[in-house]
Amino acid sequence: MPCKGTIADIHVIAPDVPVILDAKRADIGNTNAGYVDAAFGFLGADAITVHPYLGAEALQPFLARAEKGVIVLCRTSNPGAGEFQDLSVNGEPLYRFVARRVASEWNKNGNCSLVVGATYPDELREVRGLVGDMPILIPGIGAQGGDVEKTVSAGKDSHGQGMIINSSRGIIFASKDADFAEAARRETEKLHNLINQF
Repeated sequence: MPCKGTIADIHVIAPDVPVILDAKRADIGNTNAGYVDAAFGFLGADAITVHPYLGAEALQPFLARAEKGVIVLCRTSNPGAGEFQDLSVNGEPLYRFVARRVASEWNKNGNCSLVVGATYPDELREVRGLVGDMPILIPGIGAQGGDVEKTVSAGKDSHGQGMIINSSRGIIFASKDADFAEAARRETEKLHNLINQF
């Protein structure tokens, strides 16, 4: 399986770099147990993205793996995110309810993070205020148009860190020519340097 080989290669070449499986999993507990075995056992991922819709009971197989990261969708970067994520739950938007619930009740092992898109910097700032220094995975930089300066300003924790800023298409599709690997490296370095300016 190509994914397994790629993850194994990353662990050899860059052993200090955690591998996140962006699978957005969630199902009933028994099925999730299989997903956990596949993601962390077979593939060797260090963390996985999940969605909260089925609740903590269903996600327990993930949450119980204290040595593995569980990254919960909260305020995603896509344009239609507000269709459900902005719905009011007990007087606040659902994404805020999710952030608060994950931080206060699901993170007993200290292995939870949230996904909050760079395309919504105001909401990112709100979520940061709710979850303290919990890490936040931030997609939406690059092809989706998220602003790096606004993202870092809104997303950094009390130590000036706490963000995993992701740019996929902006890096992997930096060139369609034979120089694609070098172009991807240049885009990665450019983004890294830009993030570090703020």
